[in-house]
Amino acid sequence: MEFKEPEAYSPSTRWWSKDTIVVVTGANQGIGYALVKRFAELGLTVVLTARDPSKGLRAVASLRAQGLNVDFCRLDVADPASIKEFAARLRESHGAVDILVNNAAVSFNELYRNTVEHAETVIRTNFYGAKLLTEALLPLFRRSASISRILNISSRLGLLNKVTNQGVRRLLLDEERLSEEKIEGMLNQFLGEVQKGKWKEGGWPKVWTDYAVSKLALNAYARLLAKRQQGQGLSVNCFCPGFTKTAMTHGQGKHTADAAAALAARVALLPPDELPTGKFFSTGGNSSLYSKL
Repeated sequence: MEFKEPEAYSPSTRWWSKDTIVVVTGANQGIGYALVKRFAELGLTVVLTARDPSKGLRAVASLRAQGLNVDFCRLDVADPASIKEFAARLRESHGAVDILVNNAAVSFNELYRNTVEHAETVIRTNFYGAKLLTEALLPLFRRSASISRILNISSRLGLLNKVTNQGVRRLLLDEERLSEEKIEGMLNQFLGEVQKGKWKEGGWPKVWTDYAVSKLALNAYARLLAKRQQGQGLSVNCFCPGFTKTAMTHGQGKHTADAAAALAARVALLPPDELPTGKFFSTGGNSSLYSKL
């Protein structure tokens, strides 16, 4: 199923207003920053989060200088205490949230190298950070007729077709029995193999392995959460921006962060009657999107 980026949002599809609250994590630069800018340009109220307050405040100042409605709140998704504090501040300052974009992520790999030296940090940030933040904000989602939304910025590297470990494949394909415990068990299995130096023979993704495994787990959790929240006014999807020119790729890539953000915003802002859940969206050719379970 493909979604082409519209030239402009028509009044008939524009379901949001300035009272629509969006939270974007890891947004002081790159795709996160571009997403904040895009949402703000479209008239939503955006909360930009960053781990480093000075960088976050500079990012907000640059956007406000362009006349955009953006707020800042510090958030380190790798720190459960920071997540708890952020949820409390968001409740106090905005009262609710309509859209959460889990964008914050780390990778310590060079483009064409594959190391798992920082695997625990990568998984703690990319998977557990998004999961714990989502859980902390679940009570704050407005769940109105327009449907609240969670969009996880993910990666094709974490698709199941990158995994050759048959046990892991069976675990993730068995959606009837899939659970958080099984997803976390898979991560513990991977980290155990990393500690023993046996991860290369484990049937895990071959490119940026620790990053890919963190996104593999995030994709699985998104499917699980989407199933749990079905019919309760909350949509959960994943989006792969593709090979984008950001700090993580050392400025290399096929397109800019602004281009990737335009497509990610398209998914996040789909009209309620067109909004799926439990889908993985990715960039296709000709500025289009395709999605699959």
